Amino acid sequence: MSNSDQLVGRCVVTGIEDGRSTIISDGPGATRFVTPIFGAVDLWQVDALPAVVGSESTLGETIVLDPPAGGLVVRMLQFPPDAEWQGTDAFADAMGEVGAGDTHVDSDVPGMHVTDTVDVLTVVEGEIYVVLEETETLLRVGDSVVQRGTKHAWSNRSDRPAVLVATMMSTTR
Repeated sequence: MSNSDQLVGRCVVTGIEDGRSTIISDGPGATRFVTPIFGAVDLWQVDALPAVVGSESTLGETIVLDPPAGGLVVRMLQFPPDAEWQGTDAFADAMGEVGAGDTHVDSDVPGMHVTDTVDVLTVVEGEIYVVLEETETLLRVGDSVVQRGTKHAWSNRSDRPAVLVATMMSTTR
């Protein structure tokens, strides 16, 4: 994946010490996962909402696509240009590695999948298309999309990586 070493995702966590606000930790995201079709850094996770102020992140040592039931995960994602992976088995392989092999949807659109989450994604670098069954739209820096459990794919038709920050919430159907 192009520029995968740049996908760090610094996470600064605040808290209270001696009754005053301060920085509790400052470092890279808790987990990092890089495949030919996407890179991900998980920054924070809670197992249930509403979250308790002062509670620690519940992230594990490996990335799992979906947040915990009743919870959410905040994730930084990087998508390389389509030309680097389309026409290969990279999508199915990558989704299998994160325990999401069953999310793939039979489609002519490379990378089409569906998850049981509501995701709020904001582009922070580059540009990317969100592709749905009936339409698509180009997202640029500062644009956000609320992806509500629909069949979708990501298409980076540019020549440089696209970086998004996602808050993924578990849902029911």
